[in-house]
Amino acid sequence: MASFIAVLAFTASVQATNFTELELFWSYGRSPPVYPSPPGAGLGDWSAAYARARADVANLTNEEKNNMTYGYDSETLAFINGCSGLSYGVASIGYPGMCLSDAGNGLRGAEWSAQLTGIASANAGLDVAMPDSTYWEGTLSEAVANGSMTQARLDDMATRARVWHAMPSVIANLGGDNVDARNPAATPTIFQGAVEGQVLLKNYNNTLPLSKPKHMAIYGYDAPAPPKVNPPASMAWWMGDESLGMVDSLALDNLTYLTSFPESAYNGTLIGGGGSGGVSPPYIHDPFSALSAQARLDGTYLSWDFTEFNPLVPVGTDVCLVLINEFSTESRDRPGLADPDSDALVETVASQCPNTVVVIHNAGIRLVDAWIDNENVTAVLLSHLPGQDTGAALVEVLYGRQSPSGRLPYTIAKRASDYGALLAPTRPSATSDYYTQGMSTIPKALISTTAISIAHNITPQVEFGYGLTYSTFSYSDIAVSVSNASLPAYAPGTEIQQGGLPSLWNVVASVACTITNTGSVTAAEVPQLYVGIPGGSEKTLRGFDKVSLAPGELTRVQFDLKRRDLSVWDVVGQQWELQSGIYNVYVGASVLDIKLTSSLSLSTEY
Repeated sequence: MASFIAVLAFTASVQATNFTELELFWSYGRSPPVYPSPPGAGLGDWSAAYARARADVANLTNEEKNNMTYGYDSETLAFINGCSGLSYGVASIGYPGMCLSDAGNGLRGAEWSAQLTGIASANAGLDVAMPDSTYWEGTLSEAVANGSMTQARLDDMATRARVWHAMPSVIANLGGDNVDARNPAATPTIFQGAVEGQVLLKNYNNTLPLSKPKHMAIYGYDAPAPPKVNPPASMAWWMGDESLGMVDSLALDNLTYLTSFPESAYNGTLIGGGGSGGVSPPYIHDPFSALSAQARLDGTYLSWDFTEFNPLVPVGTDVCLVLINEFSTESRDRPGLADPDSDALVETVASQCPNTVVVIHNAGIRLVDAWIDNENVTAVLLSHLPGQDTGAALVEVLYGRQSPSGRLPYTIAKRASDYGALLAPTRPSATSDYYTQGMSTIPKALISTTAISIAHNITPQVEFGYGLTYSTFSYSDIAVSVSNASLPAYAPGTEIQQGGLPSLWNVVASVACTITNTGSVTAAEVPQLYVGIPGGSEKTLRGFDKVSLAPGELTRVQFDLKRRDLSVWDVVGQQWELQSGIYNVYVGASVLDIKLTSSLSLSTEY
């Protein structure tokens, strides 16, 4: 208990840090806003709602307007009503305030606890700060009085906060308690997302798909559902901690500033992240339940052990499945990239079973160097965070109802040391100029793990874009066309619309190729387009597609390259610049598995 109190005291001391020093620590408050937020206007029915909101706000004092712009925390509201932040209401205009839920369980502001400046953030366009704001408590009305903020800006902030409640269709459709917000039409999409999010890393001798094995042994804490999925009375939602043990769960919920945290969640299958990555599914179809149902259909004999990290494998087992995970949450860095105990479990099973299949539910990069080259580990599947249909999606791929089609959105290194300084980045002090220097001072090799591998000639374990299927594909007949070889260097036009200058999205070139399924099963291939921009990275992803083809079937795939795709940011001119020169073009199955190459030439005028 003493340790718990000490942590809470530490938290309070952090929050009480001098805010002038905090603004110095971050770059956001050091320069005036470049693009001040325009007054809210709205389109269609929202235009009338804005007019009503402005009329209401005109009758308020500046102090009342100030109160509408930030949330305040209340344990009663947060834990009983599910509000992680509630802005003040104004009874005189019938405004109830805004109750926002945290994590994946409701509406929330994108700036959640990210405000680290006061008047500067308001002038730059931030309208409402959640879940609370020490910076804005009574300070905005004072800022208007002393001239550091305009009256028009405060009025617009309050108007934007009020407008949702001035929209008749919104008020008419406000729900009550226990509203079922699920859409049955989304069910197939949810399931297919879980299927296609799985990446097959290894499939030695076509171990997968499985075909009615006689005896299957299942190991690992990640196979069954968590033993308890029922929010405690003190909370109205889960924090994504149902797969953690009790001690680790308390650490996640309460001790935000602790740096030591488990790499894996040993209390059941992992379907989502922690904190803001948490979800509250209507059910969890866990892997063991799905595998049991398949075993019933196939007549497969099952053995299982979900608790032992040093299990004994029965003699004569046809295939062993080892299910482990790699946990991640908000509020803290992951302590590592591979849980040692989970790796030991894989090695123990593989030492006794010559046909071991490893399934990992991982939140991001997970090293596999401890056992990936073990000849007894015949297949490896990164299933990521599949959500409620985790078991059904896993069986769909393991038994070949669908060929795996996921591709890695990151690079997996051979060893942790290959990531260099990224594993333990230098933390700048409060008086450091680190955040004022801009991206130009950060080595380009540090932008991504893929760039590190290429720039430093480090061979990765598995590269960006990699993923196996149950079939094979060929690439042929690349063709590159340029709409106009002579173009203005800067995007024409001055009126910035939502999304930027419209001319940035003009197609300036196209790349096409033919993909053929040369295997024996229907599967989906993901051709990827990389471009070498003059003066930039050797390969930058600029397009990808997913095409499902039957055996022998072929299709033509085309990638359109827009002006924005080929431009670089001119820091002096403060606009996107299209350079003259040769742009190398690569099409392949991953960033390192390039099948076709070509180039295009552009000449730009200033």
